Amino acid sequence: MSSIGISGVLLSLLFLVIPIVLFILLLIWIYQIKSNSDVQLKQNQRIIELLEEWNRKSS
Repeated sequence: MSSIGISGVLLSLLFLVIPIVLFILLLIWIYQIKSNSDVQLKQNQRIIELLEEWNRKSS
């Protein structure tokens, strides 16, 4: 009988921890997307600069 109580408590703790872990993983994922977007924005700006420079040289 006491093992059912212990397993119930462990199951309750598991269901409490899973949403917290998923929330943390979601925040990490959003941060990585933002970081990658910032890097891509800088790369795109550099590409535009190079294309404009190339266009000026060829004119």
